[in-house]
Amino acid sequence: MPEILQYGFMQRALLAGATVGIIAPLIGVFMVPRRLSLIADALAHVALAGVALGLLAGTAPLAGALVVTVAGAIAIERLRGAGRFSGDAALALFLSGGLAVAVVAIGLTGGFSIDLFGYLFGAITTVAPRDLWVILPLGLLVLGTVLFLYKELFAITFDEESARVQGVPVDALNLLLTVLAAVTVVAAMRIVGALLTGALIVIPAVTALRLAGSFRAALWVAVACSLAATLAGMTIAFYLNLAASGTIVLSAIALLAVSSVFARRR
Repeated sequence: MPEILQYGFMQRALLAGATVGIIAPLIGVFMVPRRLSLIADALAHVALAGVALGLLAGTAPLAGALVVTVAGAIAIERLRGAGRFSGDAALALFLSGGLAVAVVAIGLTGGFSIDLFGYLFGAITTVAPRDLWVILPLGLLVLGTVLFLYKELFAITFDEESARVQGVPVDALNLLLTVLAAVTVVAAMRIVGALLTGALIVIPAVTALRLAGSFRAALWVAVACSLAATLAGMTIAFYLNLAASGTIVLSAIALLAVSSVFARRR
């Protein structure tokens, strides 16, 4: 058995990483073509505020992050849908607002603690069994929803007006997709941290959309690239004693660079 699999904490880390590696690009593939890539970063800052509020209230940090981030996702979509803010403006508002709430809450908790530092930058080697009980169900929820509503999500991704004319509930699906992004952000926080969660959602999706010949193929390519980057990054981090979150994102960027070469040749 490889050394990396001989430790319980790495087994849990690999399982959590694989789960996030599957669901993150699934959301990204639907968001990148709509130029909503910033939504992952905005929700990550809101999630960080949820973690800080959870620690301040003495509750489970991931539970606090989930409640606050889903509420933030609903608010973002309501503002966009009502036309009060453009998509980018709504995201920027929650990105800065979420960070501001996090800073205030962190100050009230007495400053940065080990827990907050882990949620900010990722702490994959400290993934506990209780974290898996949150990450795995959230991953199954996102995966099942995307597979079940694939046709409808595809329709609103490329032609909202046509989908609306055909009777597709565009507003409800937009809200659902934003909530799924929030759930994915919360699931990914323990793996890559709030600062890098958006990268895991966006970069594999961009890579796949450059390589694949169809949207359905892009889904599979994005998942493959994300899993490869996640597992490779964790392995490199384990053997070289590096930060796992950084090596995961750098691995994803390396795959994007390689894909750019192949895309130009094609």
